[in-house]
Amino acid sequence: MTDALNLDHLRQWIGRSTEASDIVTAQLVKGLRATLFQDIGDPQPGDAAPWTTHWCLAQPVFPMSQLGPDGHPTRGGFLPPVPLPRRMWAGGEIEFLQPLRVGDESTRTSRISDVTTKTGSTGVLCFVSVEHTITTPRGVAIRERQDIVYRDIKSAAPASPPKAAPPPVARHRETHVSDPVLLFRYSALTFNGHRIHYDRDYVTKVEGYPGLIFHGPLQAALIVEFAAKLHGDSVPKKLIYRGVQPLFEGSEFSINANETHAGMELWIANAEGQPTMKGTATW
Repeated sequence: MTDALNLDHLRQWIGRSTEASDIVTAQLVKGLRATLFQDIGDPQPGDAAPWTTHWCLAQPVFPMSQLGPDGHPTRGGFLPPVPLPRRMWAGGEIEFLQPLRVGDESTRTSRISDVTTKTGSTGVLCFVSVEHTITTPRGVAIRERQDIVYRDIKSAAPASPPKAAPPPVARHRETHVSDPVLLFRYSALTFNGHRIHYDRDYVTKVEGYPGLIFHGPLQAALIVEFAAKLHGDSVPKKLIYRGVQPLFEGSEFSINANETHAGMELWIANAEGQPTMKGTATW
C-alpha cells in the first residue's frame, strides 16, 4: 500500500479550493449544545452558536455509490487520493474572530495548503493540510488550518513502546463518559460517515482498534468551550491543538486546563489520565 504513495502526484492538489454555504439553524444549535454538555436552551435568531458550529455546516454530501469502505467519499476529489487506508484528524490551528449566530448564512472557503510525508514508528504517514475561511454577512468569523493524517492499517507497532509519562495535574477538570450515543450524535451533526466512530465490527476487525474512536474535532470542540467557560465566556483568539493518541468509547474522559503566562494549556485525557489531545489557547 505505501509503495503506491507518489508524493509528487499528491502535491499537485496543493492550491485546489472549494466553497460551500449553509444556514445556522436553531435546531442545529440545540443539537450541538446537547452534544457538548451545555444547556440546550431555546436559541433565537441572533443568539450565538457554539464556537465550532462551522464543523457541522455545509458538509459534503455524496451518494452511497461514491463512498469508500471506510464510509468516507472515494478519494480523489477535493482531497488528494492518498493510498493509505487509515485517516484521522491530526490537529490544527483555529482563529476565532466573531461567533456564528442563529440565522446566519455561513460560507466556508477551503484550500489545500500542503501535502507532506514522514516515517514514524508505525510506518509511512501522509499529512494533508487544509486552510478554511468561514464568513458571514458580518465578515470573516473564523480562520483555521486542519491537518489530516493517513497511514497504513498493517503498519507495525513499535517493538517496545515507551513508558507513558505521569499524567499532568490539572487545576481545572471536568469529566464525562465517552458513550457510543455521544459519538453517534456528533457523527450525525457533522454528517460524518467515517465508520470508525459507529461501526464496532469495522473498527475492531478491519482497522484493528480496540473500540469506537472519539472524534478529533469533538475533542477540540470540548477544549474550546471549556477554555471559553473558564475565561468568563470569552473564546480564545487562537487555539493550536493536536491529537496525541486515540480516545475510545466506553470509559470516563476528562477535559483539563491550567493557566499559563501566555494563556491556557488544555487537554483531553482518557480514564488513565493520559492525554489524547492537547491544545494551547491565547486571548
